[in-house]
Amino acid sequence: MTNQNSALHGIRILEIGSLVAAPSATRIMGDFGAEIIKVEPPEGDNLRLWGSLAANGSSWWWQMQSRNKRLVAIDLKTAEGQHLVRQLALHADAVVANLRPGTLRAWGLDYETLQAKNPALIYVQITGHGLTGPYRERPGFGNIAEAMGGIRYVTGFADRPPVRTGISLGDELAALYAVIGTLTALRHRDTTGQGQLVDVALTESVLSLTEAMLPEYLNQGIVQERSGNQLLRAAPSGTYPTRDGSWVAIGANSESTFAALAKVMQRSDLLDDPRFGDNPHRVRHADDLDRIIAAWTVKWDGGPLVDRLAEGGVPAGLVMSARDIAEDPQFLSRNMMVRVNNDEGSEVGMLGVVPRLSATPGQIHSAGGAVGRDTRQVLHALLGMNSGELQALADKGVIR
Repeated sequence: MTNQNSALHGIRILEIGSLVAAPSATRIMGDFGAEIIKVEPPEGDNLRLWGSLAANGSSWWWQMQSRNKRLVAIDLKTAEGQHLVRQLALHADAVVANLRPGTLRAWGLDYETLQAKNPALIYVQITGHGLTGPYRERPGFGNIAEAMGGIRYVTGFADRPPVRTGISLGDELAALYAVIGTLTALRHRDTTGQGQLVDVALTESVLSLTEAMLPEYLNQGIVQERSGNQLLRAAPSGTYPTRDGSWVAIGANSESTFAALAKVMQRSDLLDDPRFGDNPHRVRHADDLDRIIAAWTVKWDGGPLVDRLAEGGVPAGLVMSARDIAEDPQFLSRNMMVRVNNDEGSEVGMLGVVPRLSATPGQIHSAGGAVGRDTRQVLHALLGMNSGELQALADKGVIR
């Protein structure tokens, strides 16, 4: 049950998605009070079995990803299941989907079909490549988007193959754009009464983060290559070793922060060195500068080094593992690790709510639960189906 003072209270979103992108988008909006009705197949979303599993058989990731959601299990491969979801869409403010467009069209769950019956409906379609163009029917996952969107090409060291980040970056970026698109379209609907289609491509979501990479090529023909831990356009900005085996990220690439770093290092001579006199020169001689900084950082343990840099006004932070994050006083003070009860009454640890709102903060009411936990309640409340009708559908395997 959402709080009536929540920012998105009164907004109902129907999720027709699986795994990462669409479920991540609805999770964020659910944190801020939107009613999320997640439709998954009777056997459950695949994410239930991704990663380490809890005693109840569902992954820890699933239990965070599906928090605050009403879980409805419907077999969309059946005509009756498709009809049920079309009926649910009549009661929704928005649909967020990341199943393949051709599949959704075949099931009568595409934008055109649903919007014809509900003109105010906002329909957010997340695909690998977008709904137009020669690749529109190609399947796509986050790793493909990261490759085609340019991030993989520039990630890693010049003498080694491209590498991936350790998370589903493409999917999570698309989720954020899906949230932005949904909220923007809701604002438009509030003033016009008209819904619309929000077309989110994983590839374009990744591409949007590549900063100067494309403008520099389009305007000057520069192809950005892999540069390891160096930031190509400003220096110093790298990751440096410490005495205790940890790593520290330092960003001292403005004139004032570089001066502050030189002071903390007790190396005022660096400010007079013509190689480091301004940012363009520092970028040109970044390897030399990084060697000098690394020779200094390795004399310190990570924690005391970060404290020393912070006291001197130099942006710095440890490269943190999950254990480091869970024990970090800053993250703890901002409730970034929370524990939420699941259906069995056990506590599930998970990430807190981002971002923080002063007047209408997000809330977590429940962890993701069993397949079909809310099917009958939702179909009764929204479609007026009685217990006999619901049991008949369950007996046929249409719902769970």
